[in-house]
Amino acid sequence: MAHLVNLKTFTDQRGNLTVIEKILPFLINRVFYIYGVDNSDRGFHRHKKTIQAAIVIQGKCRIMSQSGNGLPVEEYNLDSPSKCLIINPEDFHWMDNFTKDCILMVFASEFFNVDDYIYDPYE
Repeated sequence: MAHLVNLKTFTDQRGNLTVIEKILPFLINRVFYIYGVDNSDRGFHRHKKTIQAAIVIQGKCRIMSQSGNGLPVEEYNLDSPSKCLIINPEDFHWMDNFTKDCILMVFASEFFNVDDYIYDPYE
C-alpha cells in the first residue's frame, strides 16, 4: 500500500535543506520528473517490480492509489518537498490536479522496462 514518509528538513534563516538518506526502501536506478503539465491526468498504471518515491519539488499535485481489488482508492496531496509518497508495485496510481508550477520528481527502483507496466485497473 502506498504511504507518505516525512523527509528530514533543516530550516534556518538561510532557507531549507531536505535530506533523502537511508529512508527509501530501495536503491535508486532511475530518476524522472514531470513538469509543465496542462490539465491532463497522468499515470494510470501499476508495476510488476518497480517501487517509486514521488516528491513534489515545487507546486502541488494529487496522487490517487489503489492497492488491490475491492480496496478503496487512497488520496495523497503532495504539497511540500518534505513529503515523499512511496508507491509499491501493486499500487495502481494516477496523478492529477497539477498546479502550473508543479515539478514532480520520482525515484524508481528499476530501469525503464515497458514489460513492467500493468495498465489494467483494479475493480
